[in-house]
Amino acid sequence: MGLKNKISEGHTYFLTMTVVDWVDVFTRPMYKTIIIDSLRYCQKEKGLEIYAWVLMTNHLHLLASATEGYNLSDILRDFKKFTSKKIVETVVKETESRKQWMLYRFNYHGFWHPKNQQFKFWQDGNEAKEIHSNDFLFQKLHYIHDNPVRAGIVEFPEEYLYSSARTYVGKKGLIDVIVV
Repeated sequence: MGLKNKISEGHTYFLTMTVVDWVDVFTRPMYKTIIIDSLRYCQKEKGLEIYAWVLMTNHLHLLASATEGYNLSDILRDFKKFTSKKIVETVVKETESRKQWMLYRFNYHGFWHPKNQQFKFWQDGNEAKEIHSNDFLFQKLHYIHDNPVRAGIVEFPEEYLYSSARTYVGKKGLIDVIVV
C-alpha cells in the first residue's frame, strides 16, 4: 500500500475495495454471502469495527476502524486474501454463466501482478481516506448509504439489503454496526 493510502492505528477510515476490471461479481447471492460472512468473522475474531457499509455489484465501501490491539491494515489484507480465494473457488465450483470470462479477467490480472498470483480478484489498495472531522464522517456515511439509490437499485437507502442504512433507520441489518 502506498503512502497516499497509509492506514494508521487508532483512526477510522472510509474504505473502498474494488474488484479488478470492475467485474460485477456481487450480482449473485453466493458471492455476497462470502463477503457478509467474512465481514462478520473479521468483527468477531480480528477486531474489525464497522460503522457503515454497502456492497455494490463490483465494490465494497466501509467506514471502519480496528479495536485496540488490532491493525486495520492487517485485517483488510486478510479479508481480501480470504475472500479473493473463496470467491474464485466458488466461481470455479458453482454453476456460473460468466465463469470462463470471469476467470479469464482474474487470471489476466494475476498473471501481470508482481507476486505472480494465478488469480487476482481485488484491485490493489483500499482507497483509504482517514476520517478527520464529523462533517467528513457524515458526508461519507451518506455517500455509502446513497450508493444504491444513485445506482438506481432502490428508491430509498434503507430498502437495500446489503447496506447498513437499514440499521440507521432501526431495522435489522445483515451486519451489526456501531451507529454514529
